[in-house]
Amino acid sequence: MINTRSLIIVAAAIILLLLFLSTSGKKPPLIPLDRLHAELKTNEACLPCHAPGMRAPLKDTHPPKEQCFICHKPGKG
Repeated sequence: MINTRSLIIVAAAIILLLLFLSTSGKKPPLIPLDRLHAELKTNEACLPCHAPGMRAPLKDTHPPKEQCFICHKPGKG
């Protein structure tokens, strides 16, 4: 029979493993600190360049395309 302490230790180990796996993957690129990106405040502001058929379109495999600022953060200056 599993005692409470062992169960808590196993649960904590699983949680730590899942946390590590979720944060150890590839990080999304930072938003460049240049003139083109300096004024971006909304997801819609990204579309003139990153919509299909535009200058730098997103790949078809890109996650939801209307939530840019959830993953992409301003670059370090």
